[in-house]
Amino acid sequence: MTANNPFARLPEVPSFAVTSSTIADGQPFSAAQFSGAFGIPGGQDVSPQLSWTGAPEGTKSYAVTMYDPDAPTMSGFWHWAVANIPATVTELAEGAGDDTGSGLPEGAFQLAGDASAARFIGAAPPAGHGAHRYFVTVHALDVEDIGVPAEATPANLGFNVASHILGRATLVATGEIPAE
Repeated sequence: MTANNPFARLPEVPSFAVTSSTIADGQPFSAAQFSGAFGIPGGQDVSPQLSWTGAPEGTKSYAVTMYDPDAPTMSGFWHWAVANIPATVTELAEGAGDDTGSGLPEGAFQLAGDASAARFIGAAPPAGHGAHRYFVTVHALDVEDIGVPAEATPANLGFNVASHILGRATLVATGEIPAE
């Protein structure tokens, strides 16, 4: 695991509160939040429940992302990206990031992450690679529509978020698979 902070090169912005009934800051994911798509035993690719409060005045929409900076790649690994969540929405139910996005509010959509799936893909650290950090972040934005197409990448979403961010709320969960 590296000490890199994925927000170190982004604009410093106010924080606000994000909580979850399914994940806790600094604590390991439950089995449900691990990836079944990558064959992790017990993994179900269930997106966590998220609730947020205290977003900055002027917030017109949100984006939600989950990113693993500790993945053994040169660019980390995007597990989930949701754009255009209306400002009136301050919660996503557990499982909202399923294949159809059935739990997402009207107008919001999921982008395909690094697993090439437009859905939540759970934690999937390589066995024996050590603990990985998963940054689950709610980004408060100053626009109703972030202006990225559904075919965009999470990195492209992040680039656009950096130009429109008013505040950021993050939970960092962990995941580790022991060496076999």
